[in-house]
Amino acid sequence: MTKKSKFFLISGFLVVLVFALVYFGINLTSDLGKTKTQVSSEDAAKELSKLYSNIAVKTETPVKGQIDLNPADVAESLPDISKFPITVENTNDHFVEIFSSPEKGGTGVDGWLTDVATEFNKANISVNGKPASVKIRNIASGTAADYIKSGKYIPDAFTPSNELWGEMVKASGVKTELVTKRLVGNVPGIVIAKAKYDALVEKYGSVNVKTVTEAIANNEFSMGYTDPFASSTGLNFLVTALNTFDSTNILGDKAVQGFEKFQANVPFIASTTIQMRDAAKSGMLDGFVLEYQTYINAADLKDSYVFTPFGVRHDSPLYALGDVPQDKLDIIKKFAEFVEQAQYQKSAKDKGFNNLDEYKSELAVVDGNLLSSAQKIWKEKKNGSKPISAVFVTDVSGSMAGEPLNRLKESLLKGQKYLGKDNSIGLVSYSSDVTINLPIGKYDTNQQSMFVGTVNNLQASGGTATFDGIVVALKMLQDEIALNPNVKPIIFVLSDGETNEGYSLKDIKGLIETYKIPIYTIGYNANIKALQSISSINEAASINADTDDVVYKIGNLFNVQM
Repeated sequence: MTKKSKFFLISGFLVVLVFALVYFGINLTSDLGKTKTQVSSEDAAKELSKLYSNIAVKTETPVKGQIDLNPADVAESLPDISKFPITVENTNDHFVEIFSSPEKGGTGVDGWLTDVATEFNKANISVNGKPASVKIRNIASGTAADYIKSGKYIPDAFTPSNELWGEMVKASGVKTELVTKRLVGNVPGIVIAKAKYDALVEKYGSVNVKTVTEAIANNEFSMGYTDPFASSTGLNFLVTALNTFDSTNILGDKAVQGFEKFQANVPFIASTTIQMRDAAKSGMLDGFVLEYQTYINAADLKDSYVFTPFGVRHDSPLYALGDVPQDKLDIIKKFAEFVEQAQYQKSAKDKGFNNLDEYKSELAVVDGNLLSSAQKIWKEKKNGSKPISAVFVTDVSGSMAGEPLNRLKESLLKGQKYLGKDNSIGLVSYSSDVTINLPIGKYDTNQQSMFVGTVNNLQASGGTATFDGIVVALKMLQDEIALNPNVKPIIFVLSDGETNEGYSLKDIKGLIETYKIPIYTIGYNANIKALQSISSINEAASINADTDDVVYKIGNLFNVQM
């Protein structure tokens, strides 16, 4: 090689090197001064655009449908009562049926009342000259109250977790007679991570609902609680918090304004206790609500969390319902006496009940009409100043043809009555391709009409590109956030869970994690594990919507999240 050739070779190399250094420097300095979150968000936006560009996205012109302006019919949405298990069968024809809350009417540590009722039936106790027995049905207090208030199914007796449900049943017009205020002792509380508990004590001097709500309002504490329409502890926490803001009028302006400020910093409202506990395990929450009986039976909680009681005690009152005949009322009273025996109260303590008896209820009994009004305030104010923007991602692949798609349509058409009017919604459908059927818009009467028309027109055929549908929903929501930065984004995926085309979960998981958008999944004859893997990324719920109770479950989900 000549000297001249060597010169040009070296010169060329140096030019390339300079350009490389300049390019590297530009890229390096472009991220200077930016947080990791900003950088990752920019990367996510680029990745989202790239993924979206590879999807065949169609857009439909929405067609309006006929809307039903009547309020949601709770009785119609409730499944047949046989959906809820009988944990103790009656042993003769002289019996009463009792609705029992799950913490005592189930099995194992949650089966105390089940065990006692079994012993009662074995004892062949005579009431009015005939052997008597009881039937126990295991059903959550809020759901049980829905059956009773709506008149869909009224048992002979009802033992919810606390008296709040009894007051609501009474206010609905159903005749109630309080047989006993306490079958077994229990207390609701806030369980708080020990380090956070110590920090609260150091700053506020003590820990109670007042200091906790103040810490949350000041954005110093991250807490979750459960749906006050369904959960005894969630309802109790709601009225206790309102009372903390104004004990003279829990529905007054002062209470509502205090609640709004507090609620603005609540990151998580769970549909179920299980969902809430999973969120806590992920490190998302500093504390959450729970009953003491559950807390004391969970080794992972006892070692890591401090229990702080609040509100009305959960002493499992027992009510006779309706125009119950005298002989049945006598059986109910005899059963209450049987339960109070020392041996059964001792067995209750072995299962975690009858602790913290020194704790007295912070609240007097709250009128049922006030409780219903408090629930309505919660529904209106729970999102604070951040309206929801949601996209429904509907599976219209060939595997959804027939009953699954019919149930999907029914659940959306009936469930949409629970969507808050201040929120915005859109809908996409997917099979092998993805269609934007309804762009995101405020859920006014016009959008509701187009939503109904869109759902009615869904038809099934083709393959299943679930994650392509989710990518399109993410892109729609990011575009919406660019226009309205204050919205809170949510995705609902309705599917049978089988994906056989397009992107995989692996392809988009990092994107979902970065955007932190919860994806609630609802499965129809579904691969539930596949759907759960999607929801678990950002602590959202996954519903197994079988043919019996899909409408009721979705109504509850929309009520909480929308």
